Amino acid sequence: MDNGMENMLDTYLFETNSLLAQLDELLINAEKSKDFTADNVNEIFRIMHTIKGSSAMMEFTSLMTIAHNIEDLFYFIRENGIEQLAPVFKQDLFDLMFRSTDWLRAEVEKVENNQPLTANIGNFTCQIKAFLDKISKNFTDTDRETKPLQQSPSKPLTESLDFHNLAEPYIIRVFFEEGIGMESLRAYMLMDSLKGGPFSFSCYPPDVETNSDTSEFIIEQGFYLGFQSQEDQDAAVHILANLPNISSYETLVNLPETADEKAPEQDVISIVPEKTLSLPAAAPNMNDSGAKSTHSASKQSLISVNLSKLDSLMAVVGEIVITESMVTSSPDLKGLKLDSFLKSSRQLRKLTDELQDIAMSLRMVSISGIFQKMNRIVRDMNRELNKDVALIMVGENTEVDKTIVDSISDPIMHIVRNAMDHGIETDQETRLAAGKPAQGTITLSAEHTGSEVLISIRDDGRGMSSKAILDKAAKNGLLTKPEGDYSRQEILNLLMLPGFSTNETVTEYSGRGVGMDVVKKNVKAVGGTVLLSSEEGEGSCVTLKIPLTLAIMDGMEVSVGDSIFTIPTSNIHQAFKVTREKIIHDADGKEMIECMGSYYPIVRLHQLYDIETKSDDIESGILVWVESSDKSYCLFLDELLGEQQVVVKPLPAYLDNFDIKHSGITGCTIRGDGNISLILDISALFDVALRQY
Repeated sequence: MDNGMENMLDTYLFETNSLLAQLDELLINAEKSKDFTADNVNEIFRIMHTIKGSSAMMEFTSLMTIAHNIEDLFYFIRENGIEQLAPVFKQDLFDLMFRSTDWLRAEVEKVENNQPLTANIGNFTCQIKAFLDKISKNFTDTDRETKPLQQSPSKPLTESLDFHNLAEPYIIRVFFEEGIGMESLRAYMLMDSLKGGPFSFSCYPPDVETNSDTSEFIIEQGFYLGFQSQEDQDAAVHILANLPNISSYETLVNLPETADEKAPEQDVISIVPEKTLSLPAAAPNMNDSGAKSTHSASKQSLISVNLSKLDSLMAVVGEIVITESMVTSSPDLKGLKLDSFLKSSRQLRKLTDELQDIAMSLRMVSISGIFQKMNRIVRDMNRELNKDVALIMVGENTEVDKTIVDSISDPIMHIVRNAMDHGIETDQETRLAAGKPAQGTITLSAEHTGSEVLISIRDDGRGMSSKAILDKAAKNGLLTKPEGDYSRQEILNLLMLPGFSTNETVTEYSGRGVGMDVVKKNVKAVGGTVLLSSEEGEGSCVTLKIPLTLAIMDGMEVSVGDSIFTIPTSNIHQAFKVTREKIIHDADGKEMIECMGSYYPIVRLHQLYDIETKSDDIESGILVWVESSDKSYCLFLDELLGEQQVVVKPLPAYLDNFDIKHSGITGCTIRGDGNISLILDISALFDVALRQY
């Protein structure tokens, strides 16, 4: 597939997925109000018309056919009035539309995965047509007047226009909405809509179906349609008035001048505007240079960029960050007093930081897309499980890196399904008896905290039973100490062990033994952590701590002997010196230190990695209090070298043979002097220390 087709396919997938997400949200909101509005009907018609036309252009026949059938359904409803639809059919219409969006989305996923599309769609098309036949018999027959077109005062206009071999005497010039994009595709969709009319026509440009370069001409001069008679032109106008994405159109009469009026050696055509329809966003007057300039600026205000190009940009920015650090921290410059160089290096650092921020912002997307998907899950499970649960969303405009958004969609979906299936009580009487409202609540929230995003999924259901968890863990042989020695948090953490499930029966939504362990694995893959909290009878909360980006982070460089490590700044709580007198020992002889009224274990990094250090005296080094997930402890190091922005590099694949990824190392970075610094995984590091000590 050439680049042109790849770009067209990417545009198609982006637009279609966006339209389906928009449709889902529209349907959910409409169902909550238990009715469609006229605006809803028009919007659904527009969405289906767009999907039909773009799918036809891409030759995705199944998608085009289903979208066309739904378009016909809503054309009938729109023409006859949604208020005429009997209430008994409205829920059936909701169900049909939700099935349709699921079907269309599944077909789009097949396109994304390069899989063959569904060949036999006869059954589904029959369902749509059967519903149309059913409601058509129950609509009230009323005469509906067509709303007359608004006409602007006719005034003669004579200009030399090239109609590009359009010989028909009646012309329509169409302008699409500013900045809509893919104008050639819109023109093809327009032609497809007119083909059903009782007339023939020609157009210019004639090759919009195969030549995307025609978009620029259409933007600047419009899309021309030629008709043989006034009646054909009027019939086409009636169709155009109901089509989406058209800003305005102009009906023109192509009247040849008499021989007496012709200028010698020049063939001039007299153009008489008959009427102009102005839609809510009027197209610019293409004879007005100011308006044309404004249109061009608007068109350039938004572009779509392939994610691979953004990845390349981030890679280049990362190399710039490394190079800037190598230049400014060069050992050759030690001891030199170069005021001009120091001033320039500070300016370089400032510009590098700005470049990094801009590059990162390009990859940031709102988490609202994931949150909106959960609306559909809650809606479907409410119907399947006969529950009444409301979904509340807070902070859905929070932005995170695009790759991270894609990675956490499934974990959030699984947690929401868990909350719906066996978090919220089955019957309302139980909730009322517990002093809770009859309607259950699931709250999705997201917020920024420094370099991390906290995503919480909270329900007000029955909570998690410690006894049930311990009994199941004991049955599966997962307990490593007496049941009485487990704290509440340790009991909850058992839920994230592989294959753990408290459900005794397998349902459509849970009980298969693939649960929170998969959630934890997927979240950890993007550098995040999972926190569980629950109170029996009160509800549960699952919190995901996700880094804003995986590419560049703030880190603290520390030394242990001759080795250099990097600790993510987001994990550091405090750094301090201590005396021997403040060190205490627990029953197993392990070192601990008091910090703000609590006692925390001490992990000596040189012992953990068997590094020769200058001194192991607690007073000669420094303690760094670190936190990650539910773990909080102190690292004993030689010294702090300073804070530095670092570019996270993956560990080489051959190191997998040494199991280094399970030794508390999450990656590496290149320091300013060109040497390698290993990045510590604070959460995993403590587990490694427990195994060794």
